[in-house]
Amino acid sequence: MIIGAGRSTAYLIKYLAQNSNENNWKITVYDQDLSLAQARIKSYENCTAKVLDVNNQIERVSAISQADLVISMLPAHMHVGVAMDCVALKKHMVTASYISDGMRELDQAAKDAGVVLMNEIGVDPGIDHMSAMQLIHDVQNRGGKLLQFESFTGGLLAPESEKDNPWKYKFTWNPRNVVIAGSGGAVKFIQEKTYKYIPYHQLFRRTETIDLDGFGRYEGYANRDSLSYRSIYGLDDIPTLYRGTLRRPGFCKAWDVFVKLGATDDSYKIENSDELTYRDFINLFLAYNPTDSVELKLMHYLKIDQDSDIMEKLEWLGIFSDKKVQVKNATPAQILQHILHQKWDLDPDDKDMIVMYHKIGYELNGEQKQIESSMRVIGDDQTYTAMAKTVGLPVAIAAKMILNGTISTPGVHLPITAEVYNPVLEELENYGIAFVENESEYEGY
Repeated sequence: MIIGAGRSTAYLIKYLAQNSNENNWKITVYDQDLSLAQARIKSYENCTAKVLDVNNQIERVSAISQADLVISMLPAHMHVGVAMDCVALKKHMVTASYISDGMRELDQAAKDAGVVLMNEIGVDPGIDHMSAMQLIHDVQNRGGKLLQFESFTGGLLAPESEKDNPWKYKFTWNPRNVVIAGSGGAVKFIQEKTYKYIPYHQLFRRTETIDLDGFGRYEGYANRDSLSYRSIYGLDDIPTLYRGTLRRPGFCKAWDVFVKLGATDDSYKIENSDELTYRDFINLFLAYNPTDSVELKLMHYLKIDQDSDIMEKLEWLGIFSDKKVQVKNATPAQILQHILHQKWDLDPDDKDMIVMYHKIGYELNGEQKQIESSMRVIGDDQTYTAMAKTVGLPVAIAAKMILNGTISTPGVHLPITAEVYNPVLEELENYGIAFVENESEYEGY
């Protein structure tokens, strides 16, 4: 059973349906919106669409009891309740989300029940783990010592869809996560054996430029807690470890305006938010001046030149317009997300793109080398997006491997062992999800 028929499930359902006869699978897609589930299964064989209120425990347990394996495509905070039912009913489960503390606590119970709970097997996290571990294990198996590991992923617009969009960006995944990215506390990483911390208010000014042959130029900003990956990847002694997110050049400096204003704050509500205009919303965060315009006050406050491309980006979004917000009791982050939807939703002819980049420095036989590994996937359309492809296919392949017994070790897992990542990455190549590698002399951080 698949719980949730959202944007990331198109390729997942297609893959399972196309392999259903060969493997004798019956697939049930559950969603609170029956029409959405029906649209996802189309005319595929062996697929049924049903309504499910996932918050109704009796309904949920009844549905799970009829399955051999559950794929949860729900919001991340809802996985643990489903996982607890799966363990109790001895059903395997797959998710694409990060392992939460609640999920981790189910490890022993899952082992006792003989249940596989596979997590973090989408794109990021997922393909990033698998491709990184394949590179890392290859170096280690050859006797090499890791000096540096950097990894970046971006959900972006395909070049042909950037058009006249000065941000060169639109929403290709969960918009809320885009708006509040980085706001959960200081970002952590290690650089040349020195711990580094970037507070939220500086995150989008601390970027690095990345040129990828054939893929273009990007800028990367640090992502979450990179330090936690030292033990996950077996790199406790590595001098440099950094994980980040990719955007097109200029995005981060402009996005920093919203961070500095406080427009991405999600901790309080604005009582009269529905009566505000977009212009009023921006003005909330600026000092009072009876004569200066909102534009002038913003430029003065954040020291932005009038002819700056930052102002071009902000004006293109329409944030200085007199259009009403019309969202009641909203947080600043919710209002900003609403405004961004007007320009950052994909148009019918838009295509999205996933770009991933790893850089590994290592020492072997007295020589220092580096490997750069890059992957780019462009979506077909608004249904079969690059995001849906790179999230859904690894989930589907993992489900297949669990059902046919290739993955059988019970417990809470991520895809960081060779018996998982090698067959998944090999099959993904059949769908155009492949990495290009280049080895050269080590340049350092």
